[in-house]
This record gives sequence, C-alpha cells and structure tokens, in this order.
Amino acid sequence: MNDSLLLLIVAVGALVVGAAAGWAASSAGARRTLHRTQRFFGLPEGSECVLVTHRDSASAHGSIPRHDALALLGLAAVVENCRAHPEVAPHDTGLQGFGARTEFCVGDPTAHRRLAAHLTSLLPGVVVHPGDATGADRGTFTIGSTAYRMEPGAVEYVLLARLTAGEGGRPVFLAAGQRPVTHRAAVRHLVRNHPQLARRHGTDGQFCLLLKVVNSQAYGPDVVEVVADVTRAATAPAEPRGHRASA
Repeated sequence: MNDSLLLLIVAVGALVVGAAAGWAASSAGARRTLHRTQRFFGLPEGSECVLVTHRDSASAHGSIPRHDALALLGLAAVVENCRAHPEVAPHDTGLQGFGARTEFCVGDPTAHRRLAAHLTSLLPGVVVHPGDATGADRGTFTIGSTAYRMEPGAVEYVLLARLTAGEGGRPVFLAAGQRPVTHRAAVRHLVRNHPQLARRHGTDGQFCLLLKVVNSQAYGPDVVEVVADVTRAATAPAEPRGHRASA
C-alpha cells in the first residue's frame, strides 16, 4: 500500500468519524432542546393537554373566531412537536380542575367562562371590566392602580401567563386579550420566545406578562410590545373596588 492510498484511507476514516461525532452531538443537542421545551410546556412525551376556547356568539353557527382558530393551530403544532396529545374543549363544558394536565386557555375573559374563572383564582389582582350598557370600556384591564383601555385597531392589550396550581403541577397557559387578534399575538409571542421565557422565569416558573398589540388594523398580530412583567401585581389579592368579568 503506497503512501497516497494510506493517506486517502486515513482521510476518509477521519471524515466518517467526524460525521458520526457531529451527528451524535447534534442528536444530543436536539434531545436536550426537546426536553427543555417539554418541561416548559408541561408536555412529556405521550401526555395529554387541553386547548380551551369559546365560540363566536355573533356567528350563526357559533364558529371559533378566525384569529382564535389560528392561535389554536399554533399551539397544536407545539403539542405535536412535544409528542403529546391535544384535546380541544369549549369554555362552557365542565372540565376537571387544573394541574392534572397542561391547559392552554385562549380568549376574551368577558365571554370565556373558563378563562374568567382562572383569572379569579390565579390572577386575582387583575380586574377585567365588562363595560357599561353601551359597551364602553368593555375589556379594560385594571392591574394595580393602572387601567389599560383599548383603542380598537390601534392599541390593544393581552395578558400572557404561565401559572401552576392544583394537584399534578402541570401548568396553565393563559392568553387573555381584548380582541381575538391579541390572543393570536400572545400565542405567537409564547411559541417564538419560549426559550427566552424559560431562561428568564425558569422552566417550571410562573409569569404574567402584559403585551401591547400595535396597529393591528394594518399589521395584524405581528407588532407586539412587552409592556411589563405584572406577575407580582396580578397574583396579589384583588382590591375590593371594581368588577370582574362574568360570562
């Protein structure tokens, strides 16, 4: 065997070993990423979760609002990537308490019974105003001493939260907004930024963020700003004044 052939064999062998090592490292990295994602969303492989939404009462067929439906599709992709199994349930169907399985609750808390109940139980420091007889101020959030009123199509707000309670320790994710476009914006923010959220708040941590959707009439759910982390104020006991949303 001449030197050239020996060098060729050594080079090929080195390439094969390097490729195998690279594949192993890549696979290990992908597994670690998957495990972190599964832990953050409370979705171990083979587990079950529930996606809770409400139907549009203005629709003749009680259909799900378009933006809410697209938000659910985004969440379904996350569930599939975690190798878990989703169930979609309407807000007014009797469901078990929280903690036994991961729950994604998406909608308008002035119309979504399950979401309104979660706000009362888990975010007592948030007041959602049902509005007066003319509908004025409907959906306004009051957190602490600050009110967040929407300007439809221009400035709208949504709460994005990851909370844990009850037996089992599985998280409840809330996307509680003033209009359907805000629910979709919150879900997109969650899906796109969950690695950063996990680093900031912990894979098992709780948080409640107030997001602002800017100029949705032109940009839809694409332009989102984080107004504040309101976890402390939102989880504090409710003040006696104000009214909470009811279905």
